[in-house]
Amino acid sequence: MNIQSKLESNNLNSMKVLVKRGSSIESIHRAHASICDTKGRTLMKAGSSEYETFIRSALKPFQALPFITSGTSEKFNLDNRTLALACGSHCGSANQARTAFKLLWNADIDIEKLKCPFPQDKESRLQHNCSGKHSAFLATCKKMNWDLDSYLMGHHPLQKEIFRRVSDLLKIPVEELIAERDDCGAPTLLLRLSQMAILYAHLSRSDQPEFEKITRAMTEHPDLVAGEGYFDSELIKRGHKRIISKGGSEGIQCIGLLGEGVGLSIKVEDGSKRAKHAVAIHLLRQLEWITPSAIEELDEITLQKKPGIYFEVEGKLKIP
Repeated sequence: MNIQSKLESNNLNSMKVLVKRGSSIESIHRAHASICDTKGRTLMKAGSSEYETFIRSALKPFQALPFITSGTSEKFNLDNRTLALACGSHCGSANQARTAFKLLWNADIDIEKLKCPFPQDKESRLQHNCSGKHSAFLATCKKMNWDLDSYLMGHHPLQKEIFRRVSDLLKIPVEELIAERDDCGAPTLLLRLSQMAILYAHLSRSDQPEFEKITRAMTEHPDLVAGEGYFDSELIKRGHKRIISKGGSEGIQCIGLLGEGVGLSIKVEDGSKRAKHAVAIHLLRQLEWITPSAIEELDEITLQKKPGIYFEVEGKLKIP
């Protein structure tokens, strides 16, 4: 199939986000979504569930697995706050930076070992939105006596362990995983939307101790996953400990329904953040995973509509 045919196939029955100013359409974003269970079955979809793209920061809860399974958190007396930060893309608040600092301090690791970028207009790498993940990476390496300087390289034992866990969950050979460097320097993976949904189905089922620890940390400390006013934190708060949510750059959003083993993944083709949030709210309304009043609050807080602007989403999830 050539590129044009593939694009046309992907766009079949995809959702459209219409950004309207008054009654006139100002912008259009196209999106795809997939809902899967732990057995790998696609339960519902909109557009192409086989749409292939990078999972970006929605991979973070799975990148935190070695932090738990290696016994790192216990060895360095680290609590659920540090685990929630490791799974999140935080906004660099003082509280979040202090939590990242605590993680490094307890593990006796110098801040200079952090390889996440120095954020613009900030005072420390601790304020980078991936500092929690990187700090957990370093602490795990310290516990396992792995090299601290090359922890972001694909051949590093830490990254190999992350890839192994993902391949086991997806039931594919690890050699089939395609990894590229994310903006923070850590590897991220090229996956189909259905595969992202499967990962979040496993995470939300919480029948493995490490998954239960991750989801408990995220639901107990939602403001460390993103921050006040940010989509992931605000959705988790309104989910009554039944919802986990983690977005990624370039229009990626993943959500899990806790206890049910069901995962939802979303991709907006042009990478729009506002569009992925509009789609997520639209689908949550259809799925009834949170209350109508919670949906309206989420819409008001996270879409940050300007006067005269509103969003209209066309398309719904359908059973394949």
